[in-house]
Amino acid sequence: MSEIRFDGKTAIVTGAGGGLGRCHALELARRGANVVVNDLGPAMDGSEGTSDGAKAVVEEIRALGGTAIANGSSVADDAGVKKMIDDTMSEFGRIDVIIANAGILRDKSFAKLTVGDFDIILDVHLMGTVKPFMAAWDIMKEQQYGRLVVTTSSTGLYGNFGQANYGAAKLGLVGLMNTLKQEGAKYNIKVNAVCPVAATAMTENLMPPALLEALKPEYVTPGVMNLVKEDAPTGTILSCAAGGFSIAQIRETKGAFVGTGDALTAEAVAAKWDEIADDSVLQAFDNGSGHTGHFIRMIQEAQKG
Repeated sequence: MSEIRFDGKTAIVTGAGGGLGRCHALELARRGANVVVNDLGPAMDGSEGTSDGAKAVVEEIRALGGTAIANGSSVADDAGVKKMIDDTMSEFGRIDVIIANAGILRDKSFAKLTVGDFDIILDVHLMGTVKPFMAAWDIMKEQQYGRLVVTTSSTGLYGNFGQANYGAAKLGLVGLMNTLKQEGAKYNIKVNAVCPVAATAMTENLMPPALLEALKPEYVTPGVMNLVKEDAPTGTILSCAAGGFSIAQIRETKGAFVGTGDALTAEAVAAKWDEIADDSVLQAFDNGSGHTGHFIRMIQEAQKG
């Protein structure tokens, strides 16, 4: 197996002043990348902080003999994102990798959440991924090369009590990935998602110490390197925790053709519900046409019958 290297490549890692982002940034630097360490340094609820963490990670990288610069922009701020991209291009002349890792929490049950609690989480997690990707998209198209990673969550994929705002943002990132993988394909832009479970400042109060010890953030990073390498996959959701890795997918049952016209009633759907819900055969679709084609084939089969 050949060594995964990023010599001559430039990577931006957001939220890289600690936790998962720090581990990603350090590993990219060890493997030859120029790294932009972005971190505004807010508290976990998004309140004001400093970018001292980003500067400290840059010093770690330089101590290893690597090349890095710090950036304290907010990923939710248009001017800040523009500065991050401009500074990267001025320093390194290209952008090959963006790992969107920045995040905060506002955990409350749905009854206690405010619209503001949704707004700030969507701004940081969803729009804080969209904005850097959008700012670098034309650069990557011109280069005919780009590797993008969104950071989703099991909360987005499967739900978690008290995290409706967080889950909505995290599943939104999967929708973003699923479209960008199609739009980026002809430009050699690959887009993937990492779904990590790790002991970070965001999880330290949610798990017992023994479990946190097993969930070191550095155990996630080797998987992420495979999502941004030269021969990376695209459209993959890689779940990572405690040294284990798996692929998550959105799949559908085979389903059933119920009918059209007057024959298609709510009762007719109910009568075929067991067949519709039968999960013994599940299918994953790469794009909208594949999903549409599934139902077209269903109609054709019914007509033949």
